[in-house]
Amino acid sequence: MNSLITADQIRRRLEGIDLRRLEGGASGQAAVLMAIRFRGGVPHFVLTRRTESVATHKGQISFPGGIREPIDGSLVETALRETEEEIGVAPGEVEILGEFHDYWAITDWLVRPVVGVVAPSGSYRAHPVEVAYILEVPLEHFATASPVVEYRVHRGERRAVYFFEYQGDTIWGLTAQIIRDFVKAMSGGDLGEVSAVPPDGRVGLMRSDGGVKVANEGGFDRDEG
Repeated sequence: MNSLITADQIRRRLEGIDLRRLEGGASGQAAVLMAIRFRGGVPHFVLTRRTESVATHKGQISFPGGIREPIDGSLVETALRETEEEIGVAPGEVEILGEFHDYWAITDWLVRPVVGVVAPSGSYRAHPVEVAYILEVPLEHFATASPVVEYRVHRGERRAVYFFEYQGDTIWGLTAQIIRDFVKAMSGGDLGEVSAVPPDGRVGLMRSDGGVKVANEGGFDRDEG
């Protein structure tokens, strides 16, 4: 993948993908925003680290997102609403480039990634209860790193689980799966096992010393990872 890929190139490539759409879901629908921010022309993923006080997935990192609510007219609206709640970026500060493949989470939620670019003027405000900090990680890392692949059985089916190492931290789970597939799609590569189900629903990049972290009022938890 070109490390200097532009927003227009991402949009065009998304338009050319035959997107996988899944039906149903015992638990319901959810959406995440694959938020991208350009720093000096270099695209970075915007990720969040959950606090230790949330009910589930304590200390894990994922794209901002959550469950579709009755007020949401679409999963795009879900992704934008949750993004504003979690990191303070308003819908008007996000340019939607398109949507990506549907995924099944281990919890039986149907998860749809929505791809959007955060405006240069957009500022972060981490939710004090849900988000410990916000970080930005270059897409290029995932284009050049070689993940470890494990195969695990989920509901009788053998699935691939991907693990990326990044500066001493491990990137895995649904977040790693989505990122892997997206980077391959942007590179024009074979998506391979895009339907792989991770061992947990919302996990991914833990800490990144090379990323940009924005703390909430409680500051960073530097003992994690």
